[in-house]
Amino acid sequence: MDSLTQIVLGAAVGEAVLGRKVGNKAMLYGAIAGTIPDLDSFAPLFTDTLTSIEIHRGFTHSIVFSILFAPIFGWLISKIERKSRVNWKDWSWLMFWGFLTHPLLDAHTTWGTQLFWPLDLRLAYKNIFVIDPLYTLPFLIFVILAMRSKRGSAKRKKYNNLGLIASSAYLVCTIGLKGIAYYKFKNALEEQNISYLQLQTRPSPFNTIMWSANVELEDAYLIGDYSLFDAKPIKFKSIPKNHFLVDSLKNENNFKRIVAISQGWYTISKRGKNLYFNDLRFGSLDPTSDNSKFVFSYLLKKENGDLTIEEVPRDPEEAKALLKNLGKRILGN
Repeated sequence: MDSLTQIVLGAAVGEAVLGRKVGNKAMLYGAIAGTIPDLDSFAPLFTDTLTSIEIHRGFTHSIVFSILFAPIFGWLISKIERKSRVNWKDWSWLMFWGFLTHPLLDAHTTWGTQLFWPLDLRLAYKNIFVIDPLYTLPFLIFVILAMRSKRGSAKRKKYNNLGLIASSAYLVCTIGLKGIAYYKFKNALEEQNISYLQLQTRPSPFNTIMWSANVELEDAYLIGDYSLFDAKPIKFKSIPKNHFLVDSLKNENNFKRIVAISQGWYTISKRGKNLYFNDLRFGSLDPTSDNSKFVFSYLLKKENGDLTIEEVPRDPEEAKALLKNLGKRILGN
């Protein structure tokens, strides 16, 4: 999830763990704990594209990280907050839950997390977008109300608990909405006599009213979208896999790595002499266009006999167009 959401969650967890003893300092250190796992986002400054992608939401988003680093940070905080009379074990417990709830929430997004690192297993339930105002804003309001209440008071505890309950309840609702969307897509495919290999669904940006589906066929993928306000049948757009374009690259180690990252959901496109690897899991910047660019697209280049992979920068204008079209589409077809 986005940084603000993780800060709010961390603050609420900090308050629940240690708020009665140290007040707003529990929220402060909880917010810090909720931010630390995302320091892996700075990996692109120190390494290549593929490695930084593999690192993202890996070790720092694991149970192992929470167990190993919570005592270290707990000890450091105990030295900083000597006057608080809270021992390092209490601070470690706060940091542990701040670290752990971060990847537990991220696991509900499309990218997912390697919660059980070093096992090569990425949990991605795909039931909430990385930025969802309906999850974050009510949560933020309750945390602010708790922060402004007297330490140890029943009102403070009530507000903090309401924030945790409301956000968790919304998260559960998104799982139900995902189930409804999956059922709608599955029925549409059956009604249109479409045989398929796999079907995946995910929420569209910033909401859980409209959902997108990726459907794998033998030589192509079908892309569809569904809003809870739709009145007309679901339409699917076909995108060829074009995997034959990279037959000469399939034994390259870097190519195998990018395929593993995409979990096999990818298409290949050609523009001029350049080949592009498109990660299908996150959709295109303009779902209404047959030739649209994808949210995550990578240029494949052969340099000195080695395959290099570079992420294609996203065009802000295309992102604005996406949001404009999304606003209309959410209201139904």
